[in-house]
Parts: sequence; C-alpha cells; structure tokens
Amino acid sequence: MTEFWGSLLWFIGGAVVSALVTFFLTKRYFEKQLRENPPINEKMIRAMYMQMGRKPSEAQIRQIMKAMTK
Repeated sequence: MTEFWGSLLWFIGGAVVSALVTFFLTKRYFEKQLRENPPINEKMIRAMYMQMGRKPSEAQIRQIMKAMTK
C-alpha cells in the first residue's frame, strides 16, 4: 500500500512541475510574440486618423503608442 502512495505522490509532483514549466514557457513565448508583432502600430494609427478625415501629427501618434504600451 505504501508503494501506491509513493507512486501517487511522484505522479502529482511531476504533474505540478510540468504544469509550472509549461505555464512559464508559454507565457514567455506569448510575450515574445507580442513584442515582435504588436497588436497596433504607427501605420495603423495613421490610417485610422486618415479615415476620420484628420492628418495626425507625430506627437499625437507617439502619445497614442505610449498609451498603448502601458
């Protein structure tokens, strides 16, 4: 019976360790993808302003990009 509890403990320990490793690796990969492919860029902001009929200044674009990265 102690063999059962020992193997169960090893199984649960392995599952916890693998879950933690998977979580951190996935989080790191996701953050890398967001850095390399941001959801919105300066070109998209310019296009949005032009569709609204306005010509954005560089200061406005930088201000929006700064607000998006926070």
